[in-house]
Amino acid sequence: MQGAEIDELIRLSESGDPVARQKLFAALYRELHSMAQRELRRSGSLTLSPTTLLHETYLSMSAASSATFPDRARFLAYSSRAMRGLVIDHIRSRKAQKRGSAFEFTALPTEGPAIAGEELELEHLSEAVDALAAVDSRLARVVDLKFFCGFSFDEIAGLLGTSERTVQRDWDKARIFLQHHLQTSGSVLPDGK
Repeated sequence: MQGAEIDELIRLSESGDPVARQKLFAALYRELHSMAQRELRRSGSLTLSPTTLLHETYLSMSAASSATFPDRARFLAYSSRAMRGLVIDHIRSRKAQKRGSAFEFTALPTEGPAIAGEELELEHLSEAVDALAAVDSRLARVVDLKFFCGFSFDEIAGLLGTSERTVQRDWDKARIFLQHHLQTSGSVLPDGK
């Protein structure tokens, strides 16, 4: 599907057309599926599959009538944030079950502490990106597109309609903010290149 067709689907979707939203998800399915795979790899060994995460994201975004994404970059960044939120919810749910909210027999994983640490890091990173969004939404969008969506600086520049150098500067500013925020919480910023 061409960029103009995707832009039109985004416009119709934003105006509340549920058929356009379905077509938009179908048109960007591969890209969104890759984002879901990256998100799950980053969060450790979750029991979610990328397809399940993507479908839950679609349902979440369909239910959110206030969701606005006037262009492809914001749609992908919003999708990334929705995926990240679902992964965090899933991690919290698993932690609650481990603390006894639901009784079930489980095998003790040998790699438990490393995975638990990764899950905690993901939660802290998510909170840091949310704090960044409150200060500068453009920088948070760059983080979503670079770190969570996996786009290159060149691709982000094309999506945002700016220069690659501007995106690199925004990325540097965002990393400084995130690093400071994570250091105050005792976490470390994962390498996002």
